[in-house]
Amino acid sequence: MSIYTWARADGIEVSQLEDNRLTEIMAGGKRIGLLKRNGSVHAFTAACPHAGASLCSGWLDAMGRIVCPEHKYRFDPSNGRNTSGEGYKLFTYPVEIREDGLYIGLSL
Repeated sequence: MSIYTWARADGIEVSQLEDNRLTEIMAGGKRIGLLKRNGSVHAFTAACPHAGASLCSGWLDAMGRIVCPEHKYRFDPSNGRNTSGEGYKLFTYPVEIREDGLYIGLSL
């Protein structure tokens, strides 16, 4: 069982997230990427695990995978799996939508 400390996403509400648009925010002092897609909100480390490029400066491919703007590596936003075969894993975070905002589960 994983234990988290829940940090409120700074400066953004769920209603402000556009579908299929990568958005970078701060939560608990960490740079977090957000993606609202098909009714779900996904949270992930904002930097590519390969070379540190800003994933929110990238785009989504036709399958809804995050494409890194630097080397075009692709990641599944729901589980962080590298789908282009390089073997890197994108760290993902659990998300809770509460009455007072969007919360990201950060590991203790």
